[in-house]
Amino acid sequence: MSVRLATFNIENLITRFDFSGFRNHLRRDRVMRLYDVDSKELYEQMEQARVVASTDDTRQMSALAIADADADILCLQEVDNMPALHAFEYGYLFRMVGHGYMQKYLVEGNDTRGIDVAVLMRETTRHGQPIELVDIRSNAMLTYADLDLFTDELAAYEKPHDKVFKRDCLELDLKIGGRPLTLYVVHFKSMGNGREPGDGRTSTMPVREAEARAVRKIIEDRFGADRAASKNFAICGDMNDYQEKVVVTGSRRLGHHFAHVREERSALDVFSTDGFAVNPVERRPEMDRWTLYHARGPQEQHLCQLDYIWLSPALAARNATVIPDIVRGGQPYRTPFPPGQEVERFPRIGWDRPKASDHCPVVMELNI
Repeated sequence: MSVRLATFNIENLITRFDFSGFRNHLRRDRVMRLYDVDSKELYEQMEQARVVASTDDTRQMSALAIADADADILCLQEVDNMPALHAFEYGYLFRMVGHGYMQKYLVEGNDTRGIDVAVLMRETTRHGQPIELVDIRSNAMLTYADLDLFTDELAAYEKPHDKVFKRDCLELDLKIGGRPLTLYVVHFKSMGNGREPGDGRTSTMPVREAEARAVRKIIEDRFGADRAASKNFAICGDMNDYQEKVVVTGSRRLGHHFAHVREERSALDVFSTDGFAVNPVERRPEMDRWTLYHARGPQEQHLCQLDYIWLSPALAARNATVIPDIVRGGQPYRTPFPPGQEVERFPRIGWDRPKASDHCPVVMELNI
């Protein structure tokens, strides 16, 4: 029996307006910077109009990306709350897939912006096997001290009793047609807001490494370090780090060039170095594993994988020939695709926005 599992950072599925840009210009949307607005009341009216006007297109495209993934179980990141999830599923997903995702799970986590991880599930797989939730646990309250993970490298940013997960590690025990599957849904610390100048990836790396070690410890404590490899588990989510990237040079006018580069260090080495878990996206060609396009102007551009479905060794071996799909139809036109990878974009996709998300869904058919 099989189940189709996906992960998707849906990017700011939020039901609140953020008016902090009135005082903090760094938080002001770029279109609002075109206007001289000196009244807070007028700014709030304009910001509400801007958000409402852009949201409908964005969420139609998000729903199209999810419909193309066509998963039985969908792990989401950047969801505001359960009302936002219900409103999106009823108003957008229902129009794409009908009565698909009747089971919805979200636990409020630690993110300062209030964005959480969530899971949507069908009641049965496409093959008619029941999908049952046995148990669900949040690990948001765990601290470095709880898991004995505090290091000298972390001391510059964190304290021993700070929470390890910047959002959560949502743990779900499922049965698919009676067979067990445990999911760990995460959204690791962003590479932004580093305390060092330039790229914040290096300065924030210790935090993501601690999150990865925490996920691994939770799994090994649960199943036993010597038995975890034989269990059915998957670690899904936006891990905000990569072990390789495709460096992009050139421009739209002159043409783009692409070069594969392997990173010396990644927080995800915690999972891969000794075979604790397997990244099945590596079964795709090395130039075709990316789920996000990052750019800071033409001098700094790359494609990389931030979105993962890590499989236990047993689950990976049982699905040794299965290659995950990456849904890229919701990417904006500014994203440069390596030769041979171009796809048909969804209707009304823009140069930079609207888009389905800055991330691409990853989906895989798993034999359980």
